[in-house]
Amino acid sequence: MLISPSILAADYANLERDVRAAAHAGADLLHVDVMDGHFVPNISIGAPVVASLRKLDALPLDVHLMIENPSKYVDMFCDAGAAYLTIHLEAPDDKPTADTLRSIRARGVKAGLSIKPKTPVAAVRELLPLCDMLLVMTVEPGFGGQKFIDGSTGRIAEAKSLARALSPDCLIEIDGGVDETNVAVCRDAGADIAVMGSALFRGDVGERMKLMRSVLNK
Repeated sequence: MLISPSILAADYANLERDVRAAAHAGADLLHVDVMDGHFVPNISIGAPVVASLRKLDALPLDVHLMIENPSKYVDMFCDAGAAYLTIHLEAPDDKPTADTLRSIRARGVKAGLSIKPKTPVAAVRELLPLCDMLLVMTVEPGFGGQKFIDGSTGRIAEAKSLARALSPDCLIEIDGGVDETNVAVCRDAGADIAVMGSALFRGDVGERMKLMRSVLNK
């Protein structure tokens, strides 16, 4: 299982330190939440910070756009250095979601699609062949430190089954409240990538990463 530390839980005054610590600890990706205060109630960071993180050349950037009109910002975040660029199925946009996913792939970036906890997994059926990753939110998007929503493992299993049928190479990512108490059961349900924020950055990143790997190796 791949682990993608979320910088939403990092110390922004020491962001380079925390990113390098995560990379040194064996993280596979670096999750970057972009929030606009409209699609979700919080505001986070923009493309300049993503570009600065890319300059560190530490980890591939897993950029999650929790914003309205994501099609307008595809080129901006691709130029900034995203390796994966994920948009929300529910985000309002003048451009069809399918076209936005195609435009991400046309830039040589992996295209991701995310769904909120109340969105039926089946809603992505027609779009899965255009996705390199499906992000199943296990909390309501917008804030870090939330509790994993009970019943999410069933949605993960459903997403994995649908991906196997329609887009076998599409990875299933999970985000929200994932920690040592539930990461193994999420993997067993079909998750390929776990986004972790507070679970890693609330203590020594290296030690916390060792704990997650030990849980996954049992």
